[in-house]
Amino acid sequence: MEINKVDISEKLKLFNDYWSPKIVGELNGQYVKLAKIKGEFIRHKHDNEDEMFYVLKGKLNMEFRDKIIEINKGEFIIVPKGVEHKPFANEEVELMLIEPTTTLNTGNINNELTKENLEKI
Repeated sequence: MEINKVDISEKLKLFNDYWSPKIVGELNGQYVKLAKIKGEFIRHKHDNEDEMFYVLKGKLNMEFRDKIIEINKGEFIIVPKGVEHKPFANEEVELMLIEPTTTLNTGNINNELTKENLEKI
């Protein structure tokens, strides 16, 4: 097994597409993913997985049924399994996601935004 470091800024330069997470690491049944987002995603939930969103650049808004939480650069939020949420960003946001390998980006919704086979970079 080869051990390597990951340069996050270099990995982020490899893609420009929004709402399409890329796998950059794996540990203990969890993927470490990078994503760029802008605009609105869909309201969804994950019945069996918690999700962690760590903001590397920009300002992420996480909309819940009863409130919106703003997450800034250097901050993260954990969305517990079963909780409906809708991420959105007015300007480009760069994120690190840590979540189980079974997590589908659109959770309980399957549509054109669903990414089933994520690219490893």
